[in-house]
Amino acid sequence: MQTYQSALEGIRSSPRSWVVTGAAGFIGSNLVETLLRLNQNVTGLDNFSTGHPTNLEQVRSAVTEKQWKNFRFIEGDIRSIDVSREACRSADYVLHQAALGSVPLSMEDPLGCHENNVNGFLNMLMAARAAGVRRFVYASSSAIYGDHPGLPKVELEIGRPLSPYALSKYLNELYAGTFARCYGFESVGLRYFNVFGPRQDPNGAYAAVIPTWIAAMIRNDPIFINGDGETVRDFCHIDNVVQANLLGAMVEEPAAADQVYNIALGERITLNQLFEIIRSLLEPRYPHLRDLHPVYREARPGDVRLSQADIEKAKRLLGYRPVRSVAEGLAHAADWYVATLAPRSPVKRPQPEAALSGF
Repeated sequence: MQTYQSALEGIRSSPRSWVVTGAAGFIGSNLVETLLRLNQNVTGLDNFSTGHPTNLEQVRSAVTEKQWKNFRFIEGDIRSIDVSREACRSADYVLHQAALGSVPLSMEDPLGCHENNVNGFLNMLMAARAAGVRRFVYASSSAIYGDHPGLPKVELEIGRPLSPYALSKYLNELYAGTFARCYGFESVGLRYFNVFGPRQDPNGAYAAVIPTWIAAMIRNDPIFINGDGETVRDFCHIDNVVQANLLGAMVEEPAAADQVYNIALGERITLNQLFEIIRSLLEPRYPHLRDLHPVYREARPGDVRLSQADIEKAKRLLGYRPVRSVAEGLAHAADWYVATLAPRSPVKRPQPEAALSGF
């Protein structure tokens, strides 16, 4: 079985051409940085609908000038087949992260969700296959499990989708499986469980819960919890997600291809517990947090109540081994969060609605 270290050594020893869609986003920019540090040739594709140029600026600051010269950026949209083809030209691997990754947004705009997450996905599949890409690794989501009550979540046991976003990710998996059967085109799907870490945007309309809460705490804004706080999640640090993408691309075991995998820590944590971990982490820097209590409000439609991953399949076939727990991941990212999210003025801002989707 391959290990992550052996996969990194294999990548470093032989430069290849990679495509990262959603390259200016949270996950995409971390993938771009890792690949450039491994001296790879990387094409990034993004339309900046949810990604930010500042993420790519941070990547540029983190790598050498020589490594940065190996990066080609295309500002474009995966909903265009021509743009997708241009991105995949001469590529060896595609890491497809571009999507509208929001349950609430999909509830408001199901057509936009479908156009981006399904039509755009199909464009990238077709373009990658036509370009002779070796393997297509794509972001799926724990939202696929829908109303299935079992814990932990096992890849073969899913329920009915609870949102258009969840349905779009399930259609991605169906399309990838169809391309494998009809055309022999290899893919690996990664069902992300609540990813967090540096470069995660706290200011969008549907920002993820961790950066939203951290921003609110350091700005002395109220913390809102949807429901009673006993909603369960399996939070996954970005380093674990980067590992899974590279393992998915490089794994040589034939049985590992054309599969979907849970990518998470494999542990459960309630929102109430998460609140206390973050509060305790930041309290030494911000003493006002000592007496902070969350504000509870109505649960949000489309959110899954209980979510925890069984990651044995990813361990067995990919060699996946999570490298950071929730507490370790938060501590690792704390300096970035504080430097990025600290207020630049005393003016209060309204807190965005914290998202809990698996992506």
